[in-house]
Amino acid sequence: MPDRLTAVMTPRPPRLADLPLHGVTVLVVDDSRLACDALRLMCRRLGARLRRAESLRAAAVHLRLYRPDVVIVDLGLPDGSGEALICELTAAASRPVVLGLSGQGNGQAVAMAAGADGYLDKPLESLAKVQDTLVALLPACAVAGGAVAEIALAPDPLALRDDLAYAAGLLLCDPDPNLHRYLAGFIGGVARQAHDGALAEAALCAQPNGMRAAVHARLALPDRAFDRAGVS
Repeated sequence: MPDRLTAVMTPRPPRLADLPLHGVTVLVVDDSRLACDALRLMCRRLGARLRRAESLRAAAVHLRLYRPDVVIVDLGLPDGSGEALICELTAAASRPVVLGLSGQGNGQAVAMAAGADGYLDKPLESLAKVQDTLVALLPACAVAGGAVAEIALAPDPLALRDDLAYAAGLLLCDPDPNLHRYLAGFIGGVARQAHDGALAEAALCAQPNGMRAAVHARLALPDRAFDRAGVS
């Protein structure tokens, strides 16, 4: 049996009653591992279960297998626009809470026009904002506890490297116009989440050569550079 000092010094896991979204299942449809990892950390702190689909096709598979309470849909996906999925989900008779997700300036207007119940903006950094948004939209019976304290997020640095490697693979040759637009949006979202000014500028210019150079420059940095958001 542990002694009294050990019992006092050992951190106790939070009580279920202190987890506002205990028992809530969230499906995030987003191609960025970095953004999804930020949401994973938030959902864990709030008590929610998080599942991820990286494309519309993967989301369809998830939605055939189970019914999440909340679906968070990124507007720019590799196989189409998230708007179509938002419209499909909100048109169903029995439907989850649906949120749009984007880092684009007009993202909120686009998501709400498609029928979303709410919207989250990238970068995903405020636990309080995510909690307030979900609590306001979920039925009262689904909310188990009170507010939680804000935390500093530390997403998996390998998630950023994976996102950049994914973009680099697609940039091996000059993309067609549709893929070009998708890549600019994807790299821009990753840049905002990582607070990387060089990547953000390359995505804004939306030139394949510039995006290719910025992505490869970031990937060439040592692994320790991925342990914090952004570079100076």
